[in-house]
Amino acid sequence: MPIRALIVDDEPLARTGVRQLMEPLDDVTILGEATDGDEAVRQIEAQAPDLVFLDVQMPEMSGLEVVREVGVEAMPLTIFVTAYDQYALDAFEAHALDYLLKPIEEDRFEEAMERARQQLRQVEADTLNEQLRGVLREYADAGETGGIERFTIRSRDRIYFVDAEDVQWIESEGDYVALHDGDDAHLVRKTMKKLEEQLDPDQFLRVHRSYIVNVEHIDELRPLDHGTYQLRMANGTPLKTSRGYSDNIDALLDATG
Repeated sequence: MPIRALIVDDEPLARTGVRQLMEPLDDVTILGEATDGDEAVRQIEAQAPDLVFLDVQMPEMSGLEVVREVGVEAMPLTIFVTAYDQYALDAFEAHALDYLLKPIEEDRFEEAMERARQQLRQVEADTLNEQLRGVLREYADAGETGGIERFTIRSRDRIYFVDAEDVQWIESEGDYVALHDGDDAHLVRKTMKKLEEQLDPDQFLRVHRSYIVNVEHIDELRPLDHGTYQLRMANGTPLKTSRGYSDNIDALLDATG
């Protein structure tokens, strides 16, 4: 019987890349593609694939959140795909779960597929379930210790990284956010609400519905009216806070004396 596979990734080029690597394989049938976590959950529950290629970093619902939503017992054999996420990589390796690092190399893909074939033939369901439980526990524990340490930036022709400590402020750009590290801005596909949940609250502060600032890069804070302030960031950029986030400013002032 062929291996029935589902591809889950929010990036069209990434989905196409995995599909092109799978199509020449005689023992694999591609059931379809999912472009986000909600769709992935629906397709996994409806089609019950044997194997899922699951992107770790997706907006709104990450790959690990898909596993939680489907349920460990119901989750098929999974090969996680990630551009870079040290928490995930450490957890996957610790619990013998396979992953592919973007951009995917053909040799590494073939190695992962052979491992998947062996697991589908040999691994008991209870063993796979325990592996998934372990990676969820470890990933959650690691993520709670300090928030995002490094951002993955995908442009048309390259993937690069920006350290969180270098980001001075973050600005909402619709379905994206712009990370400002001085004079440069880097777009990441993520909502402000989701990003705020993932950042270290001791380092990053929401001061406006459109702004999150790195408190280490605030040079000056001037009171305005009605509980608002004007911040001056390290590169000289002025940002005005809003009354709805005045409690955050008060907490910052209390913490700094």
